[in-house]
Amino acid sequence: MTAKRAFTHIETWVFDLDNTLYPHHVNLWQQVDQRIGEFIGAYLEVSPEEARVIQKDYYRRYGTSMRGMMTEHGVHADDYLAYVHQIDHSPLEPNPAMGAAIARLPGRKLILTNGSTDHAEAVLNRLGIGEHFEAVFDIIAADLEPKPAPQTYDKFLARHDVDPAKAAMFEDLARNLVVPHELGMTTILVVPDGSKEVVREDWELEGRDDPYVDHVTDNLTGFLQQLAKDLLVAPAKAGAHKHRPES
Repeated sequence: MTAKRAFTHIETWVFDLDNTLYPHHVNLWQQVDQRIGEFIGAYLEVSPEEARVIQKDYYRRYGTSMRGMMTEHGVHADDYLAYVHQIDHSPLEPNPAMGAAIARLPGRKLILTNGSTDHAEAVLNRLGIGEHFEAVFDIIAADLEPKPAPQTYDKFLARHDVDPAKAAMFEDLARNLVVPHELGMTTILVVPDGSKEVVREDWELEGRDDPYVDHVTDNLTGFLQQLAKDLLVAPAKAGAHKHRPES
């Protein structure tokens, strides 16, 4: 069995946004999901049921429903994004414990999302953790090519001068960790904690045992808190060993 990658060498921490930085059971993305269906139904003049089928087909095949609508029907991204992100962010609650844990991680912190910067900023502001992130790389910065497209990760790494061999990626979709792992990143899959019902497709919850997933957590805040502690202990041990007097 291949050894799971560790964290002691990490200099850049990369986080997905939706269903990663907040629990799946908040179901905030369910609001976006509903508005995507409404947009598709109105644009294509089809029933809600047919729109739903098209939406999920495009999501799985193209990475986002938006990319499918652009490719298949010539939809303008600005119109799509403006509509689907008009949601109520109030279900999100401040998470100072997560913010403190992120702040303790050594190195840079970045967001890599298939959503828009406006949506990302609204989420980060509600969580109260925006100050800890250097930048947001959104779907516009990706030239409207969503994860898991390899070129999207390449653009992200180049834009922010990130060495993937010294970076970690947190994601809620296992398929979005395939390319990062191939590039040398340490990968962490964030899964539901099982305490409440979540609105997800079955395939979205798969992959926790796949070889490109180094670590799995159902409690990101706790995971980051423990990780920060471990990383503080590691340098101390290394320093003690380095300066040990010769006998």
